[in-house]
Amino acid sequence: MSFKTILVAGASRGIGLAVAEHLVSQCDRLLAVSRTQAPFGEWLQVDLSDMAGVETVETAIADDCLDALLYMGGTWETHAFTSQYRFEDCSNADIAQVIAVNLVAPILLVKALLPALRRSENPKIIFMGALSGRDNFPGREVANSASKFGLRGVVHSLREELRSQQISVTVINPGNVGTPEVLADLAADNLTGGEAIPLTDILSIIDCILSLSRATCIKEIDVPAMLGKGA
Repeated sequence: MSFKTILVAGASRGIGLAVAEHLVSQCDRLLAVSRTQAPFGEWLQVDLSDMAGVETVETAIADDCLDALLYMGGTWETHAFTSQYRFEDCSNADIAQVIAVNLVAPILLVKALLPALRRSENPKIIFMGALSGRDNFPGREVANSASKFGLRGVVHSLREELRSQQISVTVINPGNVGTPEVLADLAADNLTGGEAIPLTDILSIIDCILSLSRATCIKEIDVPAMLGKGA
């Protein structure tokens, strides 16, 4: 595959870092958006939970066409996914930050970049959700679950809003993904949920979405680990 411009939000670590590394050779320009330095592509140092950060990205795109917007960033409450997590102990600031990064930021970023996406011959929007945003998933993390549920609502609504323009919108809902950070936590027995999904499987799913024609849209893909929750 070959693309003109791709934007990866959350490109400095975890899934976003792996996605940026995977796609950088497949496009003329890869914009790597993150607060900390991203080693692949053209780094934009911004905080997307701040409207000024969204405006910085919009300015950087300028009149370019955007073939794909991949929002891979995300955060969660202190002690999330561990036995130490208690909703009552979460600070109000912690809760607000999770909602801002996981839900509000992707909405504002899509709104800002729609003109650039319209200039593409086959535009794609991909969000990284989570199984914790699915119905009846046994997760206890209130803010994270709320944000991931909300992201699914964003995708369903954007699907209808952008249907006539044939801009594809997809959310991928994985369980634990085998990033270095998650594997380290699993090894230390700090995270629950069983085995991790290989990063290469997530990259293959993204490749599939990006390779589809403009006539097709996949709204949601659930990806539980075979031995994890939700399988």
